[in-house]
Amino acid sequence: MKFGIFDHLDANDLPLADLFENRLKLIEAYERIGIHCYHLAEHHATPLGMAPAPSVFLAAVAQRTKKLLFGPMVYTLALYHPLRLAEEVCMLDHMSRGRLQMGIGRGVSPIELDMFGIDASKGRERYFETYQVLLKALDTKMLSHQGEFYKFTDVPIAMAPLQKPHPPMWYGVPVPAACEWAAQNEINIVSLRGPGDVAAIVARYKEEWAKAGKPAASIPFMGFARHIVIAETDEEALRVGRRAYKRWHENFWYLWVKHNKLGVTPPSASYPPELDQLIAARLAFVGTPEKVLRELKAQVEECDVNYAMLDFAFGDLTLEESLRSVDLFARHVMPAFK
Repeated sequence: MKFGIFDHLDANDLPLADLFENRLKLIEAYERIGIHCYHLAEHHATPLGMAPAPSVFLAAVAQRTKKLLFGPMVYTLALYHPLRLAEEVCMLDHMSRGRLQMGIGRGVSPIELDMFGIDASKGRERYFETYQVLLKALDTKMLSHQGEFYKFTDVPIAMAPLQKPHPPMWYGVPVPAACEWAAQNEINIVSLRGPGDVAAIVARYKEEWAKAGKPAASIPFMGFARHIVIAETDEEALRVGRRAYKRWHENFWYLWVKHNKLGVTPPSASYPPELDQLIAARLAFVGTPEKVLRELKAQVEECDVNYAMLDFAFGDLTLEESLRSVDLFARHVMPAFK
């Protein structure tokens, strides 16, 4: 069982430079307590994501840490030229001495694709072709490809990643049907869904893994993502969490409100307006260390996961509030899983 971090790096009232510096300090704390990997979301033109160029922020993470794995969750592939992205991946992998983890996906918001002039109805096709070219570019010295969106003939590839044939891959899985491709390609998976859906996704992944004839002992990470706030009392955790979640929820829905898309639910995640509803849906761990440990253990067993991706910093949580949660988690929750 390992623990990771999922971070939107959404806006609060701090100057942007201070937001970045505080988050880097928090990431240093993640490394100190033994977090496995830091995963950074990618969003554009929205306060939900203040790291719209994730490779830039992750380059700073590479320099501020020594052991912590890190990567995007996910690179929104339809927005990238695959050759340029392959170069970024190689640079980050070498700058970190092989710590990059490569999250890939279509992205949750068709609104963001449209703003870049990408036809969202073609997003799936563009995503898959970009993925194919990216993998070729990371594992060859001369690239040729003829597709719908990209055509290359004998393009020399000067860089290769440190990890062979490429950094480990991660994918956000919304439904069990997506597990067949992920299992066949040995990709780590995470879901933003509730426990019932996650359990079904994990069961399907294990089924597809076995069907492909792969050994059970080498199965990749399969996990869920959850908000988390820990304090000395349940009342304090709820007070802080309710305030911060309100701001995060406004950031999450910003583009959907602005473009009058409230009737269109993002395909992989649906978040209620109040923290108490999020807790009731079992999508957040909020309370004392003892309470958080009980619910976390219950969900790990119910979902049969080997990875929990936690969000300690969201909305207007201060650095001190997030560090308190991290400290209590490290001292009172993590040891129960060793």
